[in-house]
Amino acid sequence: MIITVGIDVAKEKHDCFILSSEGEVLADVFTIQNNAEGFNQLLEVIQSCASPIDKIKVGLEATGHYSYNILGFLLEKGLPTFVINPLHTNLYRKSLSLRKTKTDRVDARTIATMLMSDVGLKSYTDTSYHNEELKSLTRYRFDKVKERAKLKSSITRLVCILFPELEKLVPTLHIASVYALLLEYPGAKQLAAANLTHLKAVLYEASKGRYGRDRAIMLRDAARNSIGSYMPAKSLELKHTIQSIQVLDAEIDEIETEIEKLMEQIQSPITSIPGIGSRMGAMILAEVGDFSNFDSADKVLAYAGLSPSTYQSGQMNNCYAHMEKRGSRYLRYAIFNATKYVCHWDPIFKEYLEKKRSEGKHYNVAISHAAKKLVRLIYAMERSGQPYRKAG
Repeated sequence: MIITVGIDVAKEKHDCFILSSEGEVLADVFTIQNNAEGFNQLLEVIQSCASPIDKIKVGLEATGHYSYNILGFLLEKGLPTFVINPLHTNLYRKSLSLRKTKTDRVDARTIATMLMSDVGLKSYTDTSYHNEELKSLTRYRFDKVKERAKLKSSITRLVCILFPELEKLVPTLHIASVYALLLEYPGAKQLAAANLTHLKAVLYEASKGRYGRDRAIMLRDAARNSIGSYMPAKSLELKHTIQSIQVLDAEIDEIETEIEKLMEQIQSPITSIPGIGSRMGAMILAEVGDFSNFDSADKVLAYAGLSPSTYQSGQMNNCYAHMEKRGSRYLRYAIFNATKYVCHWDPIFKEYLEKKRSEGKHYNVAISHAAKKLVRLIYAMERSGQPYRKAG
């Protein structure tokens, strides 16, 4: 006999429902607390409902961090556990009833019933845990990089107030030598009064010898003729913003080191595609998870919210609001950006993009066609385990 356990996960408590393959309700909906006592209570109820020869299947929705601890407990106890996409349970619920009732009690029962009927579901494994770790790291990095980008915009704004001429005197504001300069002299007025020997030393060390006395004189002269405002509060904000970026740089480096370690263990063929490095490759792998869960590359595209109707919009680059809301925005971002790099580095994709552009398609539409081609390639490679075969 098969016994299915449906768990609807919440922050403080979890609702559970236990069903047998003969259609018997072994335990109507009961609530456990999200703590060790509650977890052990669930285990006792499951054990009381099952005989040693019964096959047990436990299912719960993927609800982010709320499900991590109960999932870990179930796996530790050796119970085959299935993590189900909430979209799947919603569709399954709608197929059972036309009533628009959405309660936790219905969810626990729905999950148990779904486990009984859907033989295609795959249980959570060590590989899945591996994937969760990669997903946590890549999303964490994504958020840190986004945070850093905002701070860089703040630096541009502050420099425009304090020393507007600086931006045209350096390759970019966001290099070590400029940050070192601004930390020491956070404004034109401070730089104008700088000791030349000290200024030269700051630049020389931060630029690893590229900038010397001539650059120091040029920058100080520019500061002396600057229209920049003297605003000590803004100068303090500038220094703190640079320091925050430096902290983020170190954190992102640490995250990337951990991503590299996991990618070495995974040994995915995705990084054999020119233009896809471990960071972008890791993001795609983390968001897709087990490729065998998808019947086709089109299902992966749909999961990313890149359905064929979306391809034609030409809105991919600028505004996600014009795209489907369903699917992983992280996967959407990773696929789109990976496609741009691959079209730059791989001759076949470069030619394909040029062909689409020559047909009069907008750049974003052409890139979206290339994205479809890339996802099909990645899907085939991940299913076969074979690396990319370069042209020629």
